[in-house]
Amino acid sequence: MDKLSVIGLGKLGACSAACFASKGFEVIGVDINKQFVDAINNDCAPVYEPRLQELINLSKGKLSATQDYERAIRETEITFLIVPTPSRHDGHFSDKFLKDVLKHLSDALKKINKKYHLFVITSTVSPGTTEENLIPLIEHHSEKKLNKDFGVCYNPEFIALGNVITDSLNPDMVLIGESNKFAGNKLEEIYKVVCENDPYIARMSIISAEITKISLNSYITMKVSFANTLANICEAISNANIDDITKALGADKRISPYYLKGGLSYGGPCFPRDNRAFAAFAQRYGVDAKLAKTTDEVNKFQINHLVDLVLKNIPNNESVISVLGLAYKPNTPVIEESPAIKLTEELLRKGLKIIVYDPLAMDNVRSHFGDTVLYASSVKDCFNNASLCIITTQADEFKDIDESCVINNSTTIIDCWRILHPEKFNDKVKYIALGKAIRLGEQ
Repeated sequence: MDKLSVIGLGKLGACSAACFASKGFEVIGVDINKQFVDAINNDCAPVYEPRLQELINLSKGKLSATQDYERAIRETEITFLIVPTPSRHDGHFSDKFLKDVLKHLSDALKKINKKYHLFVITSTVSPGTTEENLIPLIEHHSEKKLNKDFGVCYNPEFIALGNVITDSLNPDMVLIGESNKFAGNKLEEIYKVVCENDPYIARMSIISAEITKISLNSYITMKVSFANTLANICEAISNANIDDITKALGADKRISPYYLKGGLSYGGPCFPRDNRAFAAFAQRYGVDAKLAKTTDEVNKFQINHLVDLVLKNIPNNESVISVLGLAYKPNTPVIEESPAIKLTEELLRKGLKIIVYDPLAMDNVRSHFGDTVLYASSVKDCFNNASLCIITTQADEFKDIDESCVINNSTTIIDCWRILHPEKFNDKVKYIALGKAIRLGEQ
């Protein structure tokens, strides 16, 4: 069984390393962050992600970590690169960190006498990056030849934070862009061991795989924005219900129910930037990606739509509004591109006082807002301090909200994902659900 190395032990890299090790591969993780390295070597998860600690426990003896790039080349046959590729101002992804890492690895490859090494680029890159920038860099610094002394595959992940482990072990598809069949075969063999299901393995050229990655995510964002637009329409039509409509639409196999919910804007570290990168990529080749651009506009509009709804429903003399759920989705502390963060920022600009609560993201929220917002210790604390409460994620803790949480005589709840049961509230609660025209408490 090949020995593997994983460069980058952040939210995705640590999970990938643990998945590989739990399936019997010997894995060396590499990161410049000493705390991440020490955590792995002490059998502790360096970041929070459901099931990550469980897999690290199962991997005992198979997973170690270091800050030494040379060790990764010397002691393993295949290296996965899972490092940040931040967005540039023009929408494309920066490959700066990938280049920095590959320079170290290539220098090590030059120094160490070995017959072959496979580099697997997992970080999302703009189409053309691997063949135009990364492979020439490896050849230059290692003085080795592609497909003779080393191979390269582009193998991006299709996972969601909060569900990374399950998604990694049970993918719908494994995407492999290969420099040649030998490299692709070696990578496919690994996934046949790791995957607990039988996914479609899509093998193609590197450039085709790069296009596939960002076009898939761009398409999903279009689907989200379509559902959100439909939800907005339903709010204006008596007796219209977005959930009934999307359930029917999703039953058609040409559409499917996934990401067809209707609610808040999409957010997180992938969808917003991947959609913008798709538009930038198309523009590079003289194509105006109008659908992608409009999707981005609709996504921004959804925040303004919610702000307007909040302002219209502020109770008389209300000075504090609560926002429940600040992460971009449940089961993760990540607030990057979070619609709830953007909502809170807009409400602060309107001069409103905000009290916030999230089951996992409070530390990140404090780092972001400082003392500009108030911080609740629980759901009940939010309801105790505000008579207008906005639920922005589908966290399990929020699904249990009922009239026992309601303290003020007149309380308005805006439920962005329709996770509550309005029949559990008495007549002192004004309940508003996005995507529905009927609002309890005002009929």
